Formats: sequence, structure tokens, C-alpha cells
Amino acid sequence: MRRIGVPLLAAVPVAIAAGIFFLSPSDSSEEPDTTSQSAVGEDGEAAKNRAEEKRSADDKAIAALPPGLAAPAKKELAQQIVASAENSTLDWRTAYAYIEDIGDGQGYTAGIIGFCTGTHDLLTLVERYTKDHPDNGLARYLPALREVDGSDSHEGLDPGFTAAWKAEAKVEAFREAQDAERDRVYFDPAVRLAKLDGLGALGQFIYYDAMVFHGPGTNATSFYGLRESAMKKADLPSEGGSETAYLNAFLDAREAAMRIRKSDIDTSRVDTAQRRFLQEGKLELETPLTWAVYGETYKVP
Repeated sequence: MRRIGVPLLAAVPVAIAAGIFFLSPSDSSEEPDTTSQSAVGEDGEAAKNRAEEKRSADDKAIAALPPGLAAPAKKELAQQIVASAENSTLDWRTAYAYIEDIGDGQGYTAGIIGFCTGTHDLLTLVERYTKDHPDNGLARYLPALREVDGSDSHEGLDPGFTAAWKAEAKVEAFREAQDAERDRVYFDPAVRLAKLDGLGALGQFIYYDAMVFHGPGTNATSFYGLRESAMKKADLPSEGGSETAYLNAFLDAREAAMRIRKSDIDTSRVDTAQRRFLQEGKLELETPLTWAVYGETYKVP
């Protein structure tokens, strides 16, 4: 995951993903708080019940919608487009064994979605995989992965970690673990929220790619911050706004966030890929598609 901002929130709260924030009321009086513990407990339980009810209603709304990017053919296309930017290939399955330090300050970048040793998601992947497969070849690196989490350090990982990753990538269970973590942290939350926002397959992909690159954090340059910025510029389609206008606002916010990372950053994964699809009116990611990333042109017939 090539991203900007705070360390990865491994599990963004449902309330945030649904666009709802439960905040404690500010204390506007100098009177001591005499609220009983039982009342606080009741309020917390009520908030939990409201969140569960909303999630249930959202689930029903999503179930009534077309599969969109979650349809097998569209999901395969999404992986191809992401891989063109992350790994310079359309054959995304070749990236299970990929691992290198690309010098972005996030340590080793690895696997099909660019899990990073410095951004918590690679650590989470290995921890979850080890829970089910304790004798795997990466388990011995868990103490080192915990130490370097949040930094670009290789301490305790060199010289054997990259070879161990490549070897483990030959194991079907580890490839399945990469798929599962990609879906759990990035794909499923992005597609779910995009559907609730009234977006078609292209918008769902735009959310997904932004989640991958920027991370599912809530600060200004992470995914949920980008969404908040876009909502200030254009109404969501679910609220009657123009889908094209909203997606343009989202991509504008995304490009600005990318330039915060590096002023001369190559933004072609937005400009000559996603923005191109939007200009062509392919709101459902209809093929054929042609796009360019980092000077390379890709086509899906």
C-alpha cells in the first residue's frame, strides 16, 4: 500500500465507514458531571443499537443493488488496473511474490496490493496468516515486523525476509491470505461505501484505488479525509448530486493529497487512467478500456 498519512487503521469503525460519527457532547457548563454510570451505559448501548440498525439497513440496500465492482469480471478488471500502477503489469497474480524497498519511507512493499512493513498492513497480514498456519516461513520475522512497524527500518528483516516472502508466495494458502486481507481492508470497505454513496463500478474502483494508495485513515490525505473534501465540493449521487461532478471533486482532492506527499509526483494513475475513464463516460467501467500509467499504455479489450 503506497499511502500518505497516519498509520493504517486496520479496522475502520463501521460508524465512520457509514459516514456517521458518534461524538461525546462538549461540556459547556462548569457544573460537575452528575451523569450516572448506568445512564452512560444506556447511552452507549443505544448508540451501539443505532449503529447495528443502520448497518442492517445498509446491508439490505446494498443487497438490492447490482454487484458492480464485486462481480467477478469487474473485480478481475479492477485488479488489472491497480496492478498496472502498483506493479506495471496486467497480470496481477505475478505480484504475490513481489517485494522491494522502493524508497518511499515505508520499508518493504510487497504482494498484490503493496503491503508495507512500515504501514501496519503487512504485519497484520503475517499475524493473521500465522494464526492459521503457525509453521509458515514468515512467522519467525514477526518480532522484527512489530519493531519496524511505522518506520522504514529493515532491522531484524535483512538479509532473509525478502527470500522468505518469495518462498511463502509459492504456497497457495499464503496467496489466499493476501487475497483475503486485500478484500477485508481495502476492496470490500471501498466498494460497500461507494455503493452507499450512489456510485457505479467506476466510482467503486476510484474509491478502491484511493484506499490502496492513501490508506483507510481519517486524516486529510487518507481515504476518508479525501471523501470529506469531495463532499464539500459536490453532492453525493445518493443525495441527488451528479456522479461525474462528485467523482471529479474526489479525484481533485486525491491529486492534491498526492502532491502533498511529493510536489512532482507522477499522478498518471489518476490523470490518464481514472480521469480518462470518467471523461469517456464509462461509469460502469465498460470495456474496452485504454489507459496509461507512468508512461506505459494498457488495454483491456
